[in-house]
Amino acid sequence: MTRQVLIPQTSAALDAWVRLLRSHASARRILSTGLSDDHELSINEYECLLRLSHADQNAMRRIDLSEALLLTPSGVTRLLEGLEAAGFVEKGTCDTDARVTYAVLTDLGRRKVEEASRTHLAQVEDLFDAHYSPEEQATLAELLGRLSGDVDVSECNPG
Repeated sequence: MTRQVLIPQTSAALDAWVRLLRSHASARRILSTGLSDDHELSINEYECLLRLSHADQNAMRRIDLSEALLLTPSGVTRLLEGLEAAGFVEKGTCDTDARVTYAVLTDLGRRKVEEASRTHLAQVEDLFDAHYSPEEQATLAELLGRLSGDVDVSECNPG
């Protein structure tokens, strides 16, 4: 019985899972380096600014932002501290509930995310064009969309 657990079991699903994880890590590293070198933003900072740029009134409750970014509340607080220090985001309050705080995109933050989006989207296209044909990209998007529940990609375009 123990021997069965120790012997690696290979399957198409396991192979796909491992390749998905490795591809994600590799792509994230490449794209993160581009954002950092070109715009002095981490990929998490960029995604935060992008999400705020698409939100109503360029503001989101911090708890909603942490869920959208897949970060813990303390993780999003640390992320926002750096963006606030840079002047890209400011704290907002709720008129009806003092316990609720918002992250609000500033004009400087909007300019930063618009600038970063131009080069970041070009880097994404270059990365995928280097490895996949347009038809393969469409197939890959469709296949991965099944896992993610077909998330609307329009939220990924710069505002």
